[in-house]
Amino acid sequence: MSKPKKVALAYSGGLDTSVIIPWLKENYGCEVVAVCGDIGQGGDELTGLEQKARNTGASEVYIEDMREEFVSEYLWKLVRSGGVYEHKYLLGTSIARPLLAKKQVEVALATGCDALAHGCTGKGNDQVRFELTYKALAPQLAVIAPWREWKIVSREDAIEYAAQRKVPISASTTKIYSRDRNIWHISHEGGALEDPANGAPDEIWMLTKSPAEAPDKPGEVTIAFEKGVPVSVDGKRMKAFELLETLNAIGAEHGIGRIDLVENRFVGMKSRGCYETPGGALIMFAIRELEALTLDKNTLHYKQQRALEYAELVYNGLWFTPLREALDSFFEKVSETTTGEVKLRLYKGNIEPLSRKSPYSLYSLDIASFTMGDAYDQKDALGFINLIGLPIKVRALADHARKTEPK
Repeated sequence: MSKPKKVALAYSGGLDTSVIIPWLKENYGCEVVAVCGDIGQGGDELTGLEQKARNTGASEVYIEDMREEFVSEYLWKLVRSGGVYEHKYLLGTSIARPLLAKKQVEVALATGCDALAHGCTGKGNDQVRFELTYKALAPQLAVIAPWREWKIVSREDAIEYAAQRKVPISASTTKIYSRDRNIWHISHEGGALEDPANGAPDEIWMLTKSPAEAPDKPGEVTIAFEKGVPVSVDGKRMKAFELLETLNAIGAEHGIGRIDLVENRFVGMKSRGCYETPGGALIMFAIRELEALTLDKNTLHYKQQRALEYAELVYNGLWFTPLREALDSFFEKVSETTTGEVKLRLYKGNIEPLSRKSPYSLYSLDIASFTMGDAYDQKDALGFINLIGLPIKVRALADHARKTEPK
């Protein structure tokens, strides 16, 4: 491809994207437009970010507030689906990438850019998530992925490159964990975590208390849902972002939401990461408890199968696809009765259900009780078992007849 004149870079201010700005200017001679999304990173990640990008060579900087959109249009859809990747991962990084890439594309088109760039490595999932979004929303724009082009092969190399060009960074050769943070979670990779034989060092955890240091007295929290969407905490209605912030604080205090996972990356390798998702863990636990009341057996089990597909679509970066949109329509329909509230007990990293209530509950005390009412006749079970067991009985009789035939 011919060298682009103006490139929109997905910018976070971390090690990789900090060195990419001068690298793009040196190797492509282009203008660089830095695009950053505020999706609830918190802390100091956004402080001074615009000036930092300009100081390292960006000609334009856009920091977009996408917090409410991220929670209400992305996370709540994930919650409603019930999607969890490989039993544990609540998809905190995966679900954010399509939104960040979408905003990057919007800025690129609005500012006359002819290319897009990202700081994802050639070994990771994020390159796929960003670039599949680019293909869906702006296939005419060229894509530059420096990690697939430059001679930098390690974090140490990137740190040295930054030092030579006086690019300010927070990473060092002694503290080299790679992290990604938003309102849903924070991930930790690299360093001692690269060997799955190593336990996760205490130093990596940033959001949650150690369960050992969590309060000795159990905590309680009540989460209410309307049509599969969280709407209140302990009776107080809140906007999406505020609600998640509140649950993050509650879960973190009780050591909720830590996971240590060896996962199968989309690109074919295994990797090891640790994740903290305190509020998300509470919400996902609660909605499963509520659905146990409101969904019939066949619908619930079918939804569980589709949830696995949905989780893989999100993990693999296939957000802007007809299949994901179609599955969202299914989950929206299924969740029409997922309304009610669930009270949880939190104790040193554990979650227990205390109560489940819904106006759409399918649980009948009259039927389920050991003291049978008129709604259930136990004699009906005989015919049910006979019909269900008929193929089993026929096969057994045929096997018996063959074995006893005279020879």
